[in-house]
Amino acid sequence: MRSELGADTRGVDDIASEIADRVLALGVRVCTAESLTTGRIAAALGKAREASMWFAGGVVAYTDEAKFSALGVPRGPVVSEHCAEQMARGAAELLRAEVAVAVTGAAGPEGAEGHPAGTVMLAVVGPDGAEVCTVQFSGEPADVVEQTIRVALVSVLACLERLAARTGAAR
Repeated sequence: MRSELGADTRGVDDIASEIADRVLALGVRVCTAESLTTGRIAAALGKAREASMWFAGGVVAYTDEAKFSALGVPRGPVVSEHCAEQMARGAAELLRAEVAVAVTGAAGPEGAEGHPAGTVMLAVVGPDGAEVCTVQFSGEPADVVEQTIRVALVSVLACLERLAARTGAAR
C-alpha cells in the first residue's frame, strides 16, 4: 500500500469520481469506518456519481467505546493497525460492502497511546484481504485530517484497481 500513498495531486472529488467509475464497472459496494476524519471520507464518496448505487455508507466511531461496540474492535489500543483493520472488517460486515476503508490515529495537537501527533493507521479490506499501514503526517490537526482523507481515497482506488486487474473488469 505504501507505494500508492505518494505524491498524488488530484483533488479529493476527482479521486472519488475515479472510485465511482471503478466500482460501477466492478459491481462492488464500498463503505467507511472513520475516527479522526469524522465522516469526511464518507462525505467525499457520497458526493460522487451514482453513489446510491455503490456507496453502502459509513460509521463514525470517534470514541473508543464506539469502536468496541459498533465495529467489534477488541478492547485495547485504538491507535493501532489492528484496530484500523477491525474497524474496516466491522464496517464491511455491518454495511454488507465488499470494500471498506478505515482510519484511526492521532491527528493532534497531542499524540495518543505513545504515538506522536500526525500518526494515522489506515486499512482497506477487500475481496483479496486487508492492506494495513501506518502513515506519519505533519502539520496542524486539520492538515493531518485532509492528508488522511486523500490517502484513504487513493488507497481505496488502488484496491479497486488491483481487483479490476484480477477480475479483468474494464476501466
